Amino acid sequence: MWNVSRILCHIDFSDASRHALDQAIVVARFFDAPISVLYVYSQPFLPVPAYGMLTDVGTLTLSPEDTDRLRSDVEQFVAPARMAGLQVNIAVEPGLPATRILATAKTLPADLIVLGTHGVSGFERLVLGSVTEKILRKATCPVLTVPPRAEGSAVVPFKHILCVVDFSETSLKALATALSLAQEADAELTVVHVLEWPAPATPGVTTPATPELGASGVFDLERYRAVLEADAGERLKALLPAGVQEWCTPETRVLHGKPWAEILAAASARHADLIVLGVRGRNPIDLMLFGSTANQTVRRATCPVLTTA
Repeated sequence: MWNVSRILCHIDFSDASRHALDQAIVVARFFDAPISVLYVYSQPFLPVPAYGMLTDVGTLTLSPEDTDRLRSDVEQFVAPARMAGLQVNIAVEPGLPATRILATAKTLPADLIVLGTHGVSGFERLVLGSVTEKILRKATCPVLTVPPRAEGSAVVPFKHILCVVDFSETSLKALATALSLAQEADAELTVVHVLEWPAPATPGVTTPATPELGASGVFDLERYRAVLEADAGERLKALLPAGVQEWCTPETRVLHGKPWAEILAAASARHADLIVLGVRGRNPIDLMLFGSTANQTVRRATCPVLTTA
């Protein structure tokens, strides 16, 4: 059973981090967990006279008065969490955001990191790449990314969960988390697998034969796709634990196309309020492939995305 006992929420006073804090409050109330709120002050681009001078790359030196004023601003920002009756711990630290978030998550240790995302255009895309992407790649605990448009439920965190399975070890861990959360929240669950098919099947198109189909010379591309779909569908159903129908009515779906695009389309069609997916390992190939699915999903999602490692 997935349990959350320590939540780390990063804020930067933006609307995006306001939405992230709102979602962290909902999750904290559901799991009866405290929230550690972290603000990292840094200025890698321009000096800010109101808050001291730039001394090292990404780090400002603040006077005691400025530090007190900043902590007061953070206290005001997190007031909704205290009003909700939650235990809230505040940390205001210098440094680079991604580095400090990961270090703090390890020290607590955190069971969940909650971050706001800023969108997909211009400078906001650069910000996502420099902070959120690093955390998604390196965090050792689940990370909940919250887009600006996301809204949290007032009672339970999520009512319709969409979980992505590619049959890798990390995606199976993601499914275990999604099943646990669906059971705890009494949520609907959709489990999807995406076959990265380059284009819709075209009748009459043939390709070289494969031993698996036992054809002689050519085979039907549409039939081949149907075989792959049926196999993936059976594998998805086999992953669901016995007795799951007693507390949930899971749906399994095999989709075709670009994985991140199909994931987002399915989430939208089913009005999912959470996407759960696994981030693959930390080797160079996995990090290179990160941008193809998890990164694009997080960047473009209109609901929170929970990534597990």
